[in-house]
Amino acid sequence: MRRSIVTVGALVLGLVAFTPGAAPAAPGAAAPGHTDPGRSAADQASIDAGFGVAPKAAPGTKPKGPNPWLAMVPDVAKVDFSGWQSYMSAHSSAKSAARLKAVAAASPTARAAATPVAVEEQEPDNTAGANDRPATAQQIDGFGTGAGRFSKARIHGNLTPEVVPVAERARTREDDGSITLAGDSTVDTAAQGVRTAAAIGDGPHGRRTGNGSNDFDFYKIHATAGKQIAVATSTPTGLLDTVVVLYSPTGTVLAGNDDSNGTLDSTMTYDALTSGTVYAMVAAYSGLPADPFDSGSGGGIGSDTPPTEGPYTVTITSSSVDVDFFGIRLKAGDVIGASMKGAATALTVYDTSRREVHGSKQDASFIYPPASPLPGGGVAVTDYVAAKSGWHYIGLKDGAGAYDVTLEAYRPPLQGAKQAQKLYLDFDGGRVNTGVFGGKGNVDLSPFSAFVARWGLTNADRDRLIDAVVAGVTENLKSDLVASGLNAKFKLTILNSKDNPDSWGAPNVSRIVVGGTIGESGVSTIGISQSIDPGNFETEETALVLLDEVSQPAGPADSMNTYIRPASDKVAFLGHALSNVVAHEAGHFFGDWHTDNLDSKANVMDSGGENFDVLYGVGPDKIGGTADDVDVDFGNDIFSVVEGFIGTQDTLRRVAFGLTS
Repeated sequence: MRRSIVTVGALVLGLVAFTPGAAPAAPGAAAPGHTDPGRSAADQASIDAGFGVAPKAAPGTKPKGPNPWLAMVPDVAKVDFSGWQSYMSAHSSAKSAARLKAVAAASPTARAAATPVAVEEQEPDNTAGANDRPATAQQIDGFGTGAGRFSKARIHGNLTPEVVPVAERARTREDDGSITLAGDSTVDTAAQGVRTAAAIGDGPHGRRTGNGSNDFDFYKIHATAGKQIAVATSTPTGLLDTVVVLYSPTGTVLAGNDDSNGTLDSTMTYDALTSGTVYAMVAAYSGLPADPFDSGSGGGIGSDTPPTEGPYTVTITSSSVDVDFFGIRLKAGDVIGASMKGAATALTVYDTSRREVHGSKQDASFIYPPASPLPGGGVAVTDYVAAKSGWHYIGLKDGAGAYDVTLEAYRPPLQGAKQAQKLYLDFDGGRVNTGVFGGKGNVDLSPFSAFVARWGLTNADRDRLIDAVVAGVTENLKSDLVASGLNAKFKLTILNSKDNPDSWGAPNVSRIVVGGTIGESGVSTIGISQSIDPGNFETEETALVLLDEVSQPAGPADSMNTYIRPASDKVAFLGHALSNVVAHEAGHFFGDWHTDNLDSKANVMDSGGENFDVLYGVGPDKIGGTADDVDVDFGNDIFSVVEGFIGTQDTLRRVAFGLTS
């Protein structure tokens, strides 16, 4: 079952936590009912809410497996999202500095334009309200691309949220492990802020004190429209790894957070649009309750390595916040990047319709390719490719004190070039360096032909299947973009190893190798791209689409055989499904991040790990290769919940302007 999620409050910045946590859900909507065979209901509830369930890497160490921001993983339950986020944040600053130094050294133009224009916030310090909405944003006149405009700015300002008193409160008695049993925090009824010392594991469902199904602590909060609820945990006397989730009275997940400020503690914020009761839950990183109305619905507390029970302190506040907006006038196709340091922790971009299009509380610029000039190394980093000309908005919030934002704008590098981007689809296998993806290094990958029989086809079907894949990729990455009319200078040439000479190594040629296995490559994924490159600054990259998982015997959700029946047109289905996976990987190195694979919209950029039938275009009859199969395209969709961004990403437009001439 795919969950229904809506992005609400177009003029309100950051309705939910940005770091791996939860996504906004339709008010009053039922909790998701998706269940994966072999996965506990509690783990599934965690995944549906946007939390990982895999064991975490030790602090500072690189997590196992491929980077999930770049990979189409077979099983989301095996991915350490929090560990990868921490790893990228820890290394992004140094990597960004080296990348930008190399870009500047290679380009005299970049060196000449290296000095940014200083922009000072006009709202006086220690005040709020002057620039708190896009409609009242402070305009940065002259910023942008083209003659007479400056493309680099440094924005300095100050956030002044309401400071509320925090009262010490004794915790309520156990059992407080569900919405119906929640203790009253008294926030926004008797106090604006409270602090309570408590523990995970001291109730009737703890490991030592009960049946071991898992201990959860719920707190009742009165939300006031226009104010921000903040819930923060600290573990000064232990190593408990906490998770914080906010529920509506009907059990809908409203917000959440796992790990903040480089620690295992959690800080969640939620901007209330309406007044009413909400429920904050503190739990250990070991699965959410399968049913937030049943304190015994945990999936088991597990071992105590790392600690899954222990003491914590929770601080809950309700306060008015300061939000600062700055207006910038962009042209269609402008590529912007923003990196923020200082007191503010949430950074976002709004488009011409004042829709949030990329909100961030993390630095994932680690993923940008070496040729990208976009800034990174901040507390929060975001990017955007302008779909329309007009006023756009940069928003900052969550914090108290001074901030410093580096904002830069560029045109796609192929604009005006004599050569356009080429994409080479390599079905021949052979020697590939998988070390760039965290694999074994230079290895030999099996060709596409080695997998044809695994789908019940013969070598006589191979060429027809390759043609079908090429046709599907062409439809997704070329025909649809030309038909959109977004970019009159859009240009992409798609080549393949069956019909064309090997062009890998020529200027402006990126390739996707379609073949090989996890065992051969050393990369545990279905597909993986070398980078995510908004603006397509690096025009010679590689991606892999491995074929062992998708061609295994029927049963697993990621196997295409699972959807093949006697009524299936195998070549049509496999060509369609494989072309979506191939286009997905190309979408990464042409500028797209993952979109949510559990919401109501199918998108070529939907992340892996869940609902592969939707990405493969299987229709309502759940049989591939029949008349009701779905054409999955690029387009508007919310970001992948577990990867920490919020907002609506237009995956079609980001690619349309990166592929230009």
